[in-house]
Amino acid sequence: MKHKLLILAGLSLALLAGCKHDKDMQNPFFSNWGTPNEIPNFAAIKADHYMPAFQEGMKQQKAAIDSIVNNPEAPTFENTILAYEYSGELLAKVSGVFFNLSECESSDEMDSIAEEVTPLLSAHADDIALNAKLFERIKTVYDNRNSLSLNPEQLRLVEETYKGFVRSGANIPAEKQDRFRQLNEQIASLTLRFAQNVLKATNAYGLDIDEDSVALNLGLTETQLDAAHEAYRQEHMTPSELNDPKGVDIMGYRFTLHMPSWEPFMQDCTNRALREEMWHAYADRCREGEFDNTKIIDTLVNLRLERANILGYKTHADYVLDDCLAKTPEAVYRCLNQIWTPALKKAKQERDEYQRMLSRDLPGTKLQPWDWRYYSERLRSERYAIDDAEVRPYFSLETVLEGAFAVANRLYGLSFVENQKLPNYNPEAHPFEVYDGDSLIGILYMDFHPRASKRSGAWMTEFRGQHRDLEGRNVIPVIQVVCNFTRPTADAPALLNFDESETLFHEFGHALHGLLSNCTYPSIAGTNVPRDFVEMPSQVMENWCRHPEVMKSYARHYQTGKAIPDELIAKIAAAQTYGQGFINTELLAASLLDMDYYTLDHQQHIEPLQFEEQAMQRIGLIPEIISRYRSPYFQHIFTTGYDAGYYSYTWTAILDADAFEAFRESGDLYNPELAARFRHLLESGNTADPMELYLQFRGKEPSVTPLLRNRGLL
Repeated sequence: MKHKLLILAGLSLALLAGCKHDKDMQNPFFSNWGTPNEIPNFAAIKADHYMPAFQEGMKQQKAAIDSIVNNPEAPTFENTILAYEYSGELLAKVSGVFFNLSECESSDEMDSIAEEVTPLLSAHADDIALNAKLFERIKTVYDNRNSLSLNPEQLRLVEETYKGFVRSGANIPAEKQDRFRQLNEQIASLTLRFAQNVLKATNAYGLDIDEDSVALNLGLTETQLDAAHEAYRQEHMTPSELNDPKGVDIMGYRFTLHMPSWEPFMQDCTNRALREEMWHAYADRCREGEFDNTKIIDTLVNLRLERANILGYKTHADYVLDDCLAKTPEAVYRCLNQIWTPALKKAKQERDEYQRMLSRDLPGTKLQPWDWRYYSERLRSERYAIDDAEVRPYFSLETVLEGAFAVANRLYGLSFVENQKLPNYNPEAHPFEVYDGDSLIGILYMDFHPRASKRSGAWMTEFRGQHRDLEGRNVIPVIQVVCNFTRPTADAPALLNFDESETLFHEFGHALHGLLSNCTYPSIAGTNVPRDFVEMPSQVMENWCRHPEVMKSYARHYQTGKAIPDELIAKIAAAQTYGQGFINTELLAASLLDMDYYTLDHQQHIEPLQFEEQAMQRIGLIPEIISRYRSPYFQHIFTTGYDAGYYSYTWTAILDADAFEAFRESGDLYNPELAARFRHLLESGNTADPMELYLQFRGKEPSVTPLLRNRGLL
């Protein structure tokens, strides 16, 4: 999930009056898109359009802010809060396109633009946040808010706007403002460089294996080999050779660090030396050399601490959590530690089992991290008579997507109609119109497969969020879901393992949060909720994905069309608690590592690899497991807004398990009353305190018991 910048709070009052030259008029950002529902006109956008649009957008928002500040009338909700909320239309427009495409359609040119514009945007945001006259007007409205006859959503907007300014530095002394600006600019530039390094390092590696080596039987499935062969062709053949139907096909196999390639290789490859090579290629990224991120981490952690101190907080974690449900680092550590202890106990049991298996294969050999997935998969196959090769044929991308759509239809009455005539940024992306009955409520882009231009992982974001314009007209959202699933081959569609199926449901849950938004003001609409709540609507959807009743309705064999047999569903269900020691310890280790970085309370030199090792020793993580993300490529906490917030996946897992328990207890997975109450929560965005919304849905405080039971940790 991604979060908006302060400067993109809303839409603008300013007119596009500054665009007088013919060259400017040709810039598609400087006029209406002229497309269905004003979807971005991707085909018309060129790289050289971005910087002029960013510059003009900042100019227009500055003019709008000046108009607010110089208004001779006394501050009111309308002339101050509302005017600020709807400032920055053009800037929001270009940012919504550029920053989304820079993560899935990156290029050297896009990287250069990002490097140029990032410090400019940081300075622009500071100019607004540190505008004393603007803040004075906002504070006046805030101080008088209870006497202004505001409705609850207006009152929430006033409070969130005021809080946003305070957290962005509005109250810091004048003598510290220059340093505060410098910190923001440096932090913005460093996070950008960190992300670029991870993408480049990931794309730079490939393990090429010739046909003769594969013939020695590496234990890989036909599907894996087909995908690896296609990757080899893409790497070693020219576009003309690839497109020549009479051309000679070259033989070989390429395995990469993208999850659809790397993880199945680590699970199934019988060659231990190759597993070790692939593990190190993945786990050692960005720790040295051309794409070294270690110095960036040292600088970034200290800069964030200094900024938090200027804002009056002891640590960066204290600053971040003050705006979250958890509130304090102590609450986060309590949450994580109540699951860490049973998870570590189970991980040690798993380790001992895998060590016994390895000792039978290679007497005297100690289990290593590159052995874990291999022996875990073998034991899972033996214990539950199940493996990925048996599961994947029933989980084609098409049927899993149909399953997610069907759940949304039964819960909320939504339907999804693919429309390839809509503007598109890449032929691989699938645009859908989303209907609630006969009403179009949003546009959804689904982008499924790895590309060199796409960062790893899976995420949901938006080209435009839902809101109402100044005339009260509803503006529908344009949502994007990006994944990195195994590609189809010449002989088979994209076949997902079960974890990937849950990932699709997860990101689709985020999309529903954005699509169902029914709010007035953009800055508190949709997914603009506290960080440790934003994952709840996504994670709750995973429960439907894995439920046997639901699985029976969507999992069909891609060749025969037959529904998944009951015995395979039973195996998958029985295996749900398998491997949870590993899954939970690597996740919790990453969460605790994040907190350790950001609870540092004094400036110090940080050697990230040493810091991480000491953090893992302190919590007792066994050496056969590493943190889910090692520091040099931990993008969540160094680039994508989850700094001091990675714990939120666990925090909200408690909520999602408890929320689904309500449906389970009712005896109806699609209970209409519960679905309506949960839809209200999704529709409400941040117009009310999220925990109040949750309590309205659930009727009681959440319990950790369903989560521990579901993960086999009781």
